[in-house]
Amino acid sequence: MSIAMSEPGVDGLGEIVGVLREWQHDRAPMHLHPGDLGWFWRFGAQATAAAVRTWSRGGRIVAVGLLDEPELLRLTMAPDARRDEELARRLVDDVSAPERGVLKERKGYVDAPTGALVRELLLESGWTADEPWTPLSCDLTQPVRDPGVRVEVAGPEQAQVRTAVHRAAFDRPTFTDERWQAMAAGPAYADARCLIAYDDAGNAVAAVTVWSAGRGRPGLLEPMGVHPDHRGHGHGKAITLAAVAALQELGSSSAIVATPSRNVAALATYKSAGFQPLPDVRDLARDA
Repeated sequence: MSIAMSEPGVDGLGEIVGVLREWQHDRAPMHLHPGDLGWFWRFGAQATAAAVRTWSRGGRIVAVGLLDEPELLRLTMAPDARRDEELARRLVDDVSAPERGVLKERKGYVDAPTGALVRELLLESGWTADEPWTPLSCDLTQPVRDPGVRVEVAGPEQAQVRTAVHRAAFDRPTFTDERWQAMAAGPAYADARCLIAYDDAGNAVAAVTVWSAGRGRPGLLEPMGVHPDHRGHGHGKAITLAAVAALQELGSSSAIVATPSRNVAALATYKSAGFQPLPDVRDLARDA
């Protein structure tokens, strides 16, 4: 059977979230998670649908891509299709030809799971390895330490606090209250939580969003940030511990996160909260 690429449309996004949930398991390399779609959903359902591509064979979805940025495609496949040669060659053709509407410019990046055949074929066709990222994982079968600070789950009433911490932490004005509302309305957020940590003076000092993929599957931290006025006091570790505890309550088997390998402060924070680094991964890049 031939492989067909398509855009799911808004009505098809719920199915994509469900498919990505099914593909998560602890033995797999870190790859596109339903929480990645959930976090993108802050731009709205229409924008999310426009950023998603699926590849299907015989009516079954075998690969999903998310244009996380116009030049960056986050790509994953069904666990039994990562070494599928027909699929891998079709993916290479589609991401390499701007006229096919995946990566629309000659310059671009592809994030694909370690061990996937498509990575090898892209390298053979002239793509190169970009800067390293470090994935980290935390086993949730063991008791989780107390974060040692007050932590609240952010609902609609606390959305402005959650978004304010994020904007300060990342120096980006784009995560508005309206975008939090859009994110919270998406199907992936049904198994997600936004958490806010407070210091003894009642200041909101750190925040995180956690995304469950269902019981017995890895859960994702995306994103986590500490307010710049309150760094250096262990709040990053505290909110990370709170995130791990929340995912454990949601039934996740492990917690996963990734950060650029050059971000030594973030790596130290995650390690202090019990995360173990996994082998570095690299996006694949193509110059213009």
